[in-house]
Amino acid sequence: MRKYGFKTIGLLASGLVIGFILFVGASIGMQVSDYRPFCSQCHIMKEAAVTQKMSNHANLSCNECHAPHNIVKKLPFKAFIGTKDVYLNILGNPVEPVEAGEDTKQIVNTNCKTCHANTNTLVSSMEVKGRCADCHRNVQHMRMKPVSTRSVSDV
Repeated sequence: MRKYGFKTIGLLASGLVIGFILFVGASIGMQVSDYRPFCSQCHIMKEAAVTQKMSNHANLSCNECHAPHNIVKKLPFKAFIGTKDVYLNILGNPVEPVEAGEDTKQIVNTNCKTCHANTNTLVSSMEVKGRCADCHRNVQHMRMKPVSTRSVSDV
């Protein structure tokens, strides 16, 4: 049996400690980046943050609706969408809010159905329209509420 030197054991222990610190840091980052205070720091998300804060879903994190709940799918999704949002924040039109893509709209719809599963069993017309937000437009960041009545203070 081969003996390991103190140097090898020290390197292994250092690697484990660094790996643990990176894992904890990434976990904290994943949690923090799910919520409105983080999302609203970018000017392209300001309106979405304000209207979410005033909605019936104000107690939810942004990613409870906008990201997959499965962590294996959530990690690459957040990496891609986060990169896209940073790009749009730097180079996009600061006046126009970001429009969700088809993948995100489908994820939101899946999350609606998951969270409201008990309600969905009572709705006979669940599949008449493509998405929950097709009928429930006010829930979706209060799109039907006039912009003049929205308050951007205290996001």
